[in-house]
Amino acid sequence: MHRRFLALIVLALATTPWLVTAQTTYPTKQVKFIVPYAPGGLPDTVARAVAHRLTARLGHEVVVDNKPGGNGVVAYQALMQSTPSDGHSFIVSDGSMLSITPLVNKSVPYQVGRDILPVSLIARSPLYVVAHPKTGVSNFAEFVALVKSKPDEFTYGSSGIGSTHHLTMEALKAALDLKIRHIPFRGSGQSTPALVGGQVDFSVAALPSMLGFVKANQVRLLASNAPRRSPQAPDVPAIAETVPGFDFAVVIGVMAAAGTPQPAIDRIAREIAEVVKDPELVKTFETAVIEPVGAGPAEYGRVIAGENERMARAAKVADLKAE
Repeated sequence: MHRRFLALIVLALATTPWLVTAQTTYPTKQVKFIVPYAPGGLPDTVARAVAHRLTARLGHEVVVDNKPGGNGVVAYQALMQSTPSDGHSFIVSDGSMLSITPLVNKSVPYQVGRDILPVSLIARSPLYVVAHPKTGVSNFAEFVALVKSKPDEFTYGSSGIGSTHHLTMEALKAALDLKIRHIPFRGSGQSTPALVGGQVDFSVAALPSMLGFVKANQVRLLASNAPRRSPQAPDVPAIAETVPGFDFAVVIGVMAAAGTPQPAIDRIAREIAEVVKDPELVKTFETAVIEPVGAGPAEYGRVIAGENERMARAAKVADLKAE
């Protein structure tokens, strides 16, 4: 009986070699984080901070490979050109690749759950509604009152049509019946100077790009698009305090290609959950107004589903059409 039991164990181990090996030796080589943006942006910053610390924990180098273009499509193609079945390549991106790109691009070749799997929600980062001083508003309530009193007279800038910045304001307009004209720019590198220079009255922007101008009284923070106030700007209300449930904060996460072994997904998710507790990483994230999360596949999947639903509603309000 004892010999028969041992024989069954040996047979089971022989038929699941990857599982056993993965649990004890994964990873077996360099791990790649593909980022669908150029170096320097929020997803790139998060990916590099996490990759640096994962390298020490995994015993193999974790490298960041920037693959901008196609609103995430180029990165996805690079992921699929790797070997998904060996579990050593992932994408680190904000949610727009999943929630916005499919709304504006008919030929998107991927779908969450079918082609891309959630691995870990690394972090969240709010965007802010910001005003130029010439508007005379100093808080969110004054902004709402002013725009309501003069429909279509004011403008707001965004980092582009279909961006999270754009859809944040469109959702806000729909929720509060505001009429304010949209002026799209090619990225925050253009929209930020436009606001500071007074070319637009308001904007939606990340706090790090605005902080210096806020301190110099060249712009004013009005409200964040996160569900609660940020510790880095505790005096600035969340839009959700006026519009319950409002949440368009940027989420940064890790995704894997379908076919990636579950042990690899579990190991990366487990290690990230520990990495985001690192005091140095927390301090680095705080400086960039990033909230560490470290949630696993199930929770990240729920976050993706919620964001997709909110973005779809905002895109309908903005009359975005897939091309």
